Amino acid sequence: MIKQVIKKEWHEFQVLMRNIPSLVTTLFIMSVFAMNLLANKSIDIPWDWLALDCGIIVSWFAFFTMDIITKHYGPKAATQITILAILINLFFCLLLFLGSIIPGMWGESFVDGNESLINSALNATFGGTWYVVLGSTLAFLASAIVNNFSNYGIGKLFKKHPDGFVAYIFRTYVSTALGQFIDNLTFALIVSHLFFGWTLLQCVTCALTGMIVELLCELIFLYPGFAITRRWKKNNVGKEYLKLISEVPDESTDNRN
Repeated sequence: MIKQVIKKEWHEFQVLMRNIPSLVTTLFIMSVFAMNLLANKSIDIPWDWLALDCGIIVSWFAFFTMDIITKHYGPKAATQITILAILINLFFCLLLFLGSIIPGMWGESFVDGNESLINSALNATFGGTWYVVLGSTLAFLASAIVNNFSNYGIGKLFKKHPDGFVAYIFRTYVSTALGQFIDNLTFALIVSHLFFGWTLLQCVTCALTGMIVELLCELIFLYPGFAITRRWKKNNVGKEYLKLISEVPDESTDNRN
């Protein structure tokens, strides 16, 4: 029984990978990788109660991508792609760690009198630390699950016009707000609070302000995301996968042609 379930899930995943546009998958994985790397750098803020990291400049794109995947393929597909991105990110984190411990000098470390210090700092940045990798992984996984399934659930509330722009706005913004808050807060509590000395107030304000900034960033691409999902539906993108999981009946799919 378990073997059959695993075989079925693996087959669905293989079909999913064939049906999601490769550019979307690539950009999503790259955004996850860049987000976790940039999270190592804090942003200088003139207020003690506010703290942000540079991961904020790219994390919005990961949620933007998850939203369009959820809208068209469903929350399960978006979560599977998220897990794939996390595994690939962990693999490349391992490669960066190996690169950091290989003897040698970074090009940017050649500053008279500070070579060793700068080289060690660069190794630590790219090699990463276990708690940053652990925190970012757990935070993103939790937030992705919340984002994907809340997006799907909110979409189900729109009975008359589930594919309309208003429905897309609500399902995208509410789910992204929840997911971003969970992501920022979880990472802040696991990493920033325990290892960098952030206060609980800083963790909460970081989660809230980060959520707001990322929502503003996603606002720029709100209509393009909606247009992408409409074009996918019109062009029968992912038809094989949608038929396989029976989320789209055959007669409904045929009516799109």
